Amino acid sequence: MEFIVYLAGQIHDNWREEVKKKAQERQLPLKLVGPQTNHDRSDNIGEEILGKQPGSYYKDDAASDINNFRTQVLMEKADIVIALFGEQYKQWNTAMDTSVAITMNKPTIIIRPKSLIHPLKELSNKANVTVETIDQALDVIGYIFE
Repeated sequence: MEFIVYLAGQIHDNWREEVKKKAQERQLPLKLVGPQTNHDRSDNIGEEILGKQPGSYYKDDAASDINNFRTQVLMEKADIVIALFGEQYKQWNTAMDTSVAITMNKPTIIIRPKSLIHPLKELSNKANVTVETIDQALDVIGYIFE
């Protein structure tokens, strides 16, 4: 059995590659999907598909429509959602995607450092599991296969 895992979170570093590598090392049968990680592509997709927009507001709005469409399709297909909250970047998209996953009743694992316990307490309470590391999240998924 293979699970589709949606990896919600910021796109500014390689944490998804770390998940992929560690899942492969553990021989977990996971197909990993997530948001567009090419930042320029994500920011410009609206204009690439719909054409030049009359200003930055409209450019962002067009890109958001298409990025939200992508997220909805992939998240609906996902069996599990892992949402990583880090300390370095603003986490608005991660919080939104996590809320959507919970609302969709997707089994959800939140990864967050100790410093974010307080600001994420309500979201953590709604998720199925909250952990502090990628390894712990993969341990939770690995437990399914025992």
